Amino acid sequence: MSYFKLSERKTTVRTEIVAGITTFMTMAYIIFVNPAILSSGGATGIPFEAAVVATCIGAGLMSILMGVLTNTPFALASGMGINAVVVFTIIFGLGLSWQQAMGIIVIEGIIVTVLVLTGFRKMVMTAIPMDLKYAIGVGIGLFIAFIGTQEAGFVNINPVTAVSLGDFTASYTLLSVFGLVLTAALVAYRVKGGILIGIFGTTVVGMIFRIIPFPTEFVKMPTADSFSTFFKADIVGAVWNNGMLNIAAIVMIFALFMTDFFDTMGTVIGVGEEAGLLDKKGNLPGLRRVLLIDSLAAVAGGLFGASSVTTYIESASGVSDGGRTGIMPTTTGVLFLLSIFFAPVIAIVGGGVQIAEGVYKHPVTAPALIIVGFLMMGVISRIDFKNFEVGIPAFLTIIIMPFTYNISYGIGFGFISYTLIKLLRGKFRELHPLMIIISILFVVAFIAEALAKKFVGA
Repeated sequence: MSYFKLSERKTTVRTEIVAGITTFMTMAYIIFVNPAILSSGGATGIPFEAAVVATCIGAGLMSILMGVLTNTPFALASGMGINAVVVFTIIFGLGLSWQQAMGIIVIEGIIVTVLVLTGFRKMVMTAIPMDLKYAIGVGIGLFIAFIGTQEAGFVNINPVTAVSLGDFTASYTLLSVFGLVLTAALVAYRVKGGILIGIFGTTVVGMIFRIIPFPTEFVKMPTADSFSTFFKADIVGAVWNNGMLNIAAIVMIFALFMTDFFDTMGTVIGVGEEAGLLDKKGNLPGLRRVLLIDSLAAVAGGLFGASSVTTYIESASGVSDGGRTGIMPTTTGVLFLLSIFFAPVIAIVGGGVQIAEGVYKHPVTAPALIIVGFLMMGVISRIDFKNFEVGIPAFLTIIIMPFTYNISYGIGFGFISYTLIKLLRGKFRELHPLMIIISILFVVAFIAEALAKKFVGA
């Protein structure tokens, strides 16, 4: 166990395993949500059961690789947002087959992998000012908390005001309230594994009051058709159709590349800071290996038919429960692989409560996300808001993430505003050249995405 540096990071095997279970519980929803999106009721041609297996194997294998090869507490799974782009923009919008859509994911992952191997991705991360690094962590924390409040039923979507107060007479919302009080108390008393205990306690209470059902079966074996999406990605057909280059597909590759590139960067900074793994300059030791596994995970996700697999912000839940080493994501990965056989049980905890057709709430895991969001907000005190040159970009980074439901958008707004302010004040020498280059790329990406949406809507 010396490889995992347990004593150096002041943790134990038990703590890491508990943290891995906690992380899995907060990520388990992806086992059901990702297949639901990718299959879209059978309209995409991707079988739901096959998408479940692809999701579990993609998350399981890549989380284990991350843990074993990098010794960092980052778990991976199919990325939310990217999976929706695959289905609603690429398949339905551009009219590509699901095999071609997965080909686009593979190409995007290969591009990111090349940038990692050349050292470009690491250089970008080291070029970011410390205040913006702190802001990224705070923004992710606020984003996680915002997701949690929606999943708990505390916040509802409103067509006029965007959001409004949820229904506190609903049983699932009341269960979330109980879960939040229980988890908050456990964390306040610094109980080891408090977040995981809160999840289990909320599950038990939910079953007692029949808010969530008891499992009717425990084991379900996969069939031969469960692996029908593996290695079916059409890489050539993704960009070359009927003897012509598909420009729209090229635009989507660029848009997905920017999202994947900076989502992971934000997650690594935010979760790494929470775990206390960053050095004085805000950099993660062994960063290149982390980024390499993450980029290869995108390739693997496309090859498996699971959409892009990426580092998950929910890893912060395990870190908040004490996870500091690669044992944590390895545990999470093993549980994802076991989920192939125990999906009925996992569905009870991570599957959520259906409140309308295609609409689910997750009262069991939502309180954990809210508490994790709070814990990640702590570094906001390190940001120098009195210095407007970094304070304004930091503020934009923090608020844009939850408001747009996108980590990379928040990073983009922060980068662009930081660069513009420095340039307008004539402080060219204080700008790292890569900050200028990436800011320009973000502007191009935003324009490209807007054009892609316009093209799809035409």
